[in-house]
Amino acid sequence: MKEIIVHPFKPIINEESEILVLGSFPSVVSRSNDFYYGNKKNRFWRLLDLIYGTNLDLLSNMEKKNKLLEIHIAIYDVVYSCSIVGSSDSSIEDVIYSDINSLIKNTKIKKIYCNGKTAYNLFITGNPNLKAMAVYLPSTSPANAAFSIDKLYSEWKIIRA
Repeated sequence: MKEIIVHPFKPIINEESEILVLGSFPSVVSRSNDFYYGNKKNRFWRLLDLIYGTNLDLLSNMEKKNKLLEIHIAIYDVVYSCSIVGSSDSSIEDVIYSDINSLIKNTKIKKIYCNGKTAYNLFITGNPNLKAMAVYLPSTSPANAAFSIDKLYSEWKIIRA
């Protein structure tokens, strides 16, 4: 029998948030570290450092959260609960979608950036009314070895626009 896993942490968002970055679902390492992009091999934090000139990669989880809110970035995941094998996005089943409409209701969010194809495809499936706001970006996951940090930067720098 498959185990259903519920998203283990709250979204990082406030009324001043201007962009939302959505992953698919936290990895095993992120869940054990109790924070987004908790796998040191994931390039998400280093990428934001390049784009915003920050040092997020070196900060504590609470400091990361505060800095994200300071630069008006919200973070969450498309999937609220699912069954998943390890950290494999391709194994995600039994999806219950996060309520993104309610999440962004009282914010300044105009764009939603999806971190990877699975996040994008799940987002469009679960939130067809928000499709116009959605932008696909290549995954920062170490599993996306085809994209170097430089190649990711060339795609992701649009979030600063």
